[in-house]
Amino acid sequence: MARFRVPHTLILLLAICVVALLLTWILPQGQFEREAADHGRERVVPGSFQTVEGGDRLDSWFVFQAIPKGFMGAADIIFFLFIIGGCFEVLRATGAIDALLAFLLKFLGTRPFLLIAGGIFVFAAGSASIGMAEEYIPFVPLLLALCIGLGFDAVTAIGILCVGYGVGYGAALVNPFTVIVAQGIAEVPPSSGWEFRSFAFVLFVALGIQHVWSYARKVKADPSASLVAGIEPDPAWKVREDAELGRGDVLNLLLVVFAIVFFVWGIQAHGWYLEEMGAIFLGLTVLLALVSRMHPDDVAKKFCHGAADLTTTALLIGFARSIQVILEEGQVIDTIVHGVSMPLQTAGPAMAAVGMFFFQSLCNLFIPSGSGQAFVTMPLMAPLADLVGIHRQVAVLAYQLGDGLTNILVPTNAVLIGILTMAKIPYEKWLRFIIPFMIKAWILGSLVLATAVFIGWTGVSA
Repeated sequence: MARFRVPHTLILLLAICVVALLLTWILPQGQFEREAADHGRERVVPGSFQTVEGGDRLDSWFVFQAIPKGFMGAADIIFFLFIIGGCFEVLRATGAIDALLAFLLKFLGTRPFLLIAGGIFVFAAGSASIGMAEEYIPFVPLLLALCIGLGFDAVTAIGILCVGYGVGYGAALVNPFTVIVAQGIAEVPPSSGWEFRSFAFVLFVALGIQHVWSYARKVKADPSASLVAGIEPDPAWKVREDAELGRGDVLNLLLVVFAIVFFVWGIQAHGWYLEEMGAIFLGLTVLLALVSRMHPDDVAKKFCHGAADLTTTALLIGFARSIQVILEEGQVIDTIVHGVSMPLQTAGPAMAAVGMFFFQSLCNLFIPSGSGQAFVTMPLMAPLADLVGIHRQVAVLAYQLGDGLTNILVPTNAVLIGILTMAKIPYEKWLRFIIPFMIKAWILGSLVLATAVFIGWTGVSA
């Protein structure tokens, strides 16, 4: 009997596209009325859902039309990835990365817990404060090389990054893309309630560290226990332990640090995003080449090689975005949101809060944009919170936990699919690692929300 073989991630995403198309044929088309909100956004009008009679259904050919539309919708992420790939390859060619990794391996060789705990905390803090996500992509090759050099595996490396990013978004303190947007829609003071969210943040970071460290120790003790034991790591991830950190290497690394600080400042002060970040990394590539006195032809070859290495990643991101395109154009996203939200109206306060959490988790499969999900679901959840007797602040917390934590689970999140592909981790292997964490996170999130209801948390000073 032939052993079942899990298909390639591209095939899985195409299959999900087909399932999404089938949903557009089965579910009634419907939509909420929307009204203008801040920054050119639109928000849903509660109680305005109506089915669409006589609307055109998507034909089977649309699966193929959705894919190029998905690529166009994800173009900013895809081109940013190509630039990052090219820039990192040029940086690697300077020797600065190998020298830094050799130095870190010597320092962390007897302190691997410091890498895992510190890494998760740093990534979580960046996401919880200024909403960093795509900005972490440049750190993927560095983490892979460090973790493999320390005797761990690629799943450990991506676990540090993605678990940190997920719990940071889930238990965010003042994330402008989720917390501030949702609080504005729910009409509670911006950034209020940060004290209780800080308590939740500590709990989720501790849970993330426990999960990744537990897995990493098993792999360290027995490499065959690795979920990617049969997948050869990229030779580029191997660290030259004899590399020495010279003055030129330090200068190149300082340029990288300056670039990162510069775009973090730009995000906070001027609302920069992927276009500006890509420009910064292109400028960084030129500076690295000048400082290292690389020949222009060599720089061009290295840049093209680095960008080409991320072609598969770019393809998967486009396919992942296509799922959302099908559901949007099939006019069933509002139908799904409306149908799932209805049972919550009959639940008690604590159960309603937990139900909102799982409702938002499910919605993230169909609306992977954090702020986009807030504008669709919070106009429904805020008045629902009033009806069931909980403060709107609790509804905001349920939203951010449901949206943020599932960012590291759902295949419609293009950033997640891109990171996994860069690390050569098949999606089904990632599920085996992340689902146990998600079960623990859903339990913890439910307890946090129930506690918020029982103590009458409002996050607003009297």
